[in-house]
Amino acid sequence: MSIGRSARLFVLFAAVLLLGANRAAAQRGAGRGQGPVHYDIAKEVTVTGTIEDVRSVTGSGPGAGTHLTLKTSSETLNLALGPTRYMTQKKFALAKGDQIEVIGAKATVAGGEVLVVREIKKGSETMTFRDAKGFPMWSGRAGR
Repeated sequence: MSIGRSARLFVLFAAVLLLGANRAAAQRGAGRGQGPVHYDIAKEVTVTGTIEDVRSVTGSGPGAGTHLTLKTSSETLNLALGPTRYMTQKKFALAKGDQIEVIGAKATVAGGEVLVVREIKKGSETMTFRDAKGFPMWSGRAGR
């Protein structure tokens, strides 16, 4: 009878492990197509304009990081750049009044539309936030 009980305990233990592994696998990961911010290169646009506001959104969600308000000739856009620490590490600074050219793709983040930035040109400087496939440069997955 002890073999039967051991077998039942083993099956129960294995079921618990499999259930836990299944739940872990179901979690959404960071990166293109898997995280809350999907960068769709088919929707890329290039816009130019003047920065009206630079702000840092704190937290750990998809809306966290550096955001800009950009005034173009036809509209005002909310730009999501990426982690503030990434810009700091690259020594790339943006300020109100800067004229910039942006390549990005529109996405919905936290219920609002943003232009997720792939690249910004300011004068002779260019800062790349995502590679040509849309992978974040700070994630270690760029170029894959």
